[in-house]
Amino acid sequence: MVAFFRGKLAFAFKAVLLAGISALLVLLLISALGQKQYAIGIFLILVVIGLNFTYLTKVSIPLKFFYPGLIFLLGFVVAPIVFTLTMSTYNYKTGNYIGKTEAITQIQKLAIEPDASGSTFDIIVGKYNGTESAILASDTVKKQYFISTYDKRIDLNVADIKVNEYQVATEASNFKALADAELAGADKLLSTSRFFYTSEFFIALEGFDVGALYRQKLNFLANQDAFQNIATGAIYKDNGKGNYANVDVPGEILEPGWRAPVWFENYSKLFLDPKVREPLIRVFIWTVVFAVSSVLTSFAFGLLLALALNKPIRGRRIYRSILILPYAMPSVMSILIWGGMFNTEFGAINQLLGTDIAWFQSVTFARVAVIVVNLWLGFPYFYLVSSGALQAIPSELNEAAAIDGASPRQIFSKITLPLLLRILSPLLIASFAFNFNNFNLIYLLTGGGPKSTLDGDIAGATDILISYTYQIAFGSFTQDLGLASAISVVIFLLVASISLYGIRKSKVLESFV
Repeated sequence: MVAFFRGKLAFAFKAVLLAGISALLVLLLISALGQKQYAIGIFLILVVIGLNFTYLTKVSIPLKFFYPGLIFLLGFVVAPIVFTLTMSTYNYKTGNYIGKTEAITQIQKLAIEPDASGSTFDIIVGKYNGTESAILASDTVKKQYFISTYDKRIDLNVADIKVNEYQVATEASNFKALADAELAGADKLLSTSRFFYTSEFFIALEGFDVGALYRQKLNFLANQDAFQNIATGAIYKDNGKGNYANVDVPGEILEPGWRAPVWFENYSKLFLDPKVREPLIRVFIWTVVFAVSSVLTSFAFGLLLALALNKPIRGRRIYRSILILPYAMPSVMSILIWGGMFNTEFGAINQLLGTDIAWFQSVTFARVAVIVVNLWLGFPYFYLVSSGALQAIPSELNEAAAIDGASPRQIFSKITLPLLLRILSPLLIASFAFNFNNFNLIYLLTGGGPKSTLDGDIAGATDILISYTYQIAFGSFTQDLGLASAISVVIFLLVASISLYGIRKSKVLESFV
């Protein structure tokens, strides 16, 4: 068996394995480059080079063990942090998702208005001279017939065409109608096509048999990087924030905009914009209250059970097995079950208490429900770690204190609890950080509600920072990914700072911090 990992056989096995992994990474690389995801492509190139260099040379034995973990750390921790930090400096929201070039194209396509007379034409889609996309148009009222391509119009005499019983042209010289199968394939192209009518107007299709007159409202001035309203002469220039804005009325912008760097504007909104600052402060206060309450209640209840079962009693193993059942069940399932139990009309809680409390419609009751459910989810964990920590405390300390005349309460408060807190400090800090970002509980149980629909505030009474960030990014009418990213960065810094401070104060892991 040992010989398998040495010699030529081992090298051949390693070469085949590396070749397979490298081939898979190259396929991902090709896919990334095909979708113009150049940052991902560069990362994959470096991964492939590093992979083969690490395992085909003797550069470092420890690196061979650390390399996979290092790659996953960079790919799934560092890269998202860098991406989020970058997004937080951009105006990246609904109306500003695309690039500038695409935005200009979209503005030109959308900035059209129909002819005031409402002129329409019966049309047939086909080819002119066998190559050019064109339409054969008929105005049966004015007896006007013509062929229109993208850049010209060819007027026709009645003698040059064939008409049906409705006086609609069906055939013309140098024009061939598309077959039904060809029309189906050209659907997307024709829906965005503009066929020439005059220098001011063009024909847009409204189906494959009707066209209407439209004209452009805005003219793009490429040399000035600006749009001009043809009717009013108003000029719209790049405002530096991802939109073309009216020079005279800066609040008037053209849609859509594009992704543009705004640097620290998203961060300044957190402190200077009342519409962002006020709900953010409310959410932050509740987040801290929720996280602290969850840790304290779960730890206190878990420790109480651990103390109760720390002494030999009949059936202790059965009790311990029952107490860890909530920890063994998937949290998603438990949260959804509790959500049903808190139902106002059919929930087991109201039926048991004989009340009709609207748990998720009242701010106070909704918050109580959230903390109760989190207590159910969290106490088994603290019961387990507290039981282990109690076993690690030498019994001689308690015995010596008892001999000195200390009461059980004094022994617990002066000896047991301080030692427990020192042992469990990192776990308490980790639990606080987890509950600070406990998205699943809020999203599945209350959805962040109840919310005030009158003032349009997207921050609900039970929203914590992470769920509020989700609402800003995906749950509101204006999905502001840039602002949500800025809040995510702030959350990261808050949790990191609080955790670091807590670890320093607990004097645990001193060699690391």
